[in-house]
Amino acid sequence: MEDIKKTDIQELQKQIYALNEQIENLKNSRKDQLSIAVVSGDMDKVLAAMVISIAAAAMDTQVKLFFSFWSLSALRDPKKSPKGKDFISKMFGLMLPNGKNKLSLSKMNMLGMGPMMIKMLMKKQNVMSLEQMFNEAGELGIEIVVCEMSMGLMGFKKEEMIDYPHLSFAGAATFVADAGESSIQLFI
Repeated sequence: MEDIKKTDIQELQKQIYALNEQIENLKNSRKDQLSIAVVSGDMDKVLAAMVISIAAAAMDTQVKLFFSFWSLSALRDPKKSPKGKDFISKMFGLMLPNGKNKLSLSKMNMLGMGPMMIKMLMKKQNVMSLEQMFNEAGELGIEIVVCEMSMGLMGFKKEEMIDYPHLSFAGAATFVADAGESSIQLFI
């Protein structure tokens, strides 16, 4: 009878050890990291992504933004105009906003007056402008990854993107890997 009890206790100890190991693995499976896929080129949605990012970074959370498709307009530098674009690339360049200050609102754009009104309200309420938010994000170490596939589809070139201290270029697999390690993932 004592042998059975000893074996039972040993087996129970093994199970407890295995469970503790699994708990430790779960604790370490996700980083204190926020990954946001930013696909909308609407001013209010880019603002939301930046506000959330800055708040997370201020709380010492690592932040990675993956800009893709229409959101690339926010990353275009209006002072830069790369050469050697084909006809379709030039057309996308003309039709899409050239920089964060040219973005429209998703609702109540009011023939272009909506963004102006929001900017006035932001200034009145002492809310950082989108330009200031990007500067703050850079200072906080927020990483921005530009989707290479979207850039290629829309005919944008690396040379026309904003100067940002933590800007890189990669594919969707990079975002998926980062998001898989993140404790928080968002899609805007």
